[in-house]
Amino acid sequence: MTTRNSAVVLPHPTIALLRTASLASAAQQEIERLILSGELPPGAKLTEAKLTERLGVSRGPIREAFRRLEGAGLVRLEKNRGVFVRDIPLDEAAEIYDIRAVMDELAGRLLAASLTAEQAKTLRGVVERLEHAARSGDADAYHLLNLEFHERVIEFAGNRKMSSLYRKLVNELALARWRNLADDQALAHSASEHRQILKAISSGDPEVAGRVLFEHAQRSKQRMLQHEPATPTVRAARKGS
Repeated sequence: MTTRNSAVVLPHPTIALLRTASLASAAQQEIERLILSGELPPGAKLTEAKLTERLGVSRGPIREAFRRLEGAGLVRLEKNRGVFVRDIPLDEAAEIYDIRAVMDELAGRLLAASLTAEQAKTLRGVVERLEHAARSGDADAYHLLNLEFHERVIEFAGNRKMSSLYRKLVNELALARWRNLADDQALAHSASEHRQILKAISSGDPEVAGRVLFEHAQRSKQRMLQHEPATPTVRAARKGS
């Protein structure tokens, strides 16, 4: 009987690198989903071993995902302590809302002047799902749809640099604003605001669309502040708004 020696064929270094990058991207997306859905709340410690087991990837892609998530503003890496979901202080969240309001205003102006029928249809679909989540009292689904709506507005506005900056800000705010939409009344009111935003953008009037989006962001900021006890930090944030 003749036997043949079989050599182990190793992947080309470039292919191996692409696989690692792909796994890191997939891990990043899943961890981000867990954070934005609230399953991994602010302050939670993320461990490589648990995530490796849960996601079915090696530790290398998990570490790369951590690095990317830190850049996205969702986690903090502490030397000799580990990786934690960020907990955004209230005063910092208030500052982010102010920046976001200005960016929302610009996006509204740009989109009102360039909205296509397909883009309007997409936004209308998200608003309809928002309204359904509000009627159902599903705050978790509403939160994610809220993120999707505003990401679409920024994306459709067509400014890629603003889109990149905006996503980081919104990710950070997502860690601080769960309490904003804690009851059915708040959900219904917020859903109504999104319907008004869609109407303003669809009007084709850049000034109206920009103003409605700016005011929406400022009202979101006020809801956040009103849900907090009147600590010195909260009083200072309210005074500055």
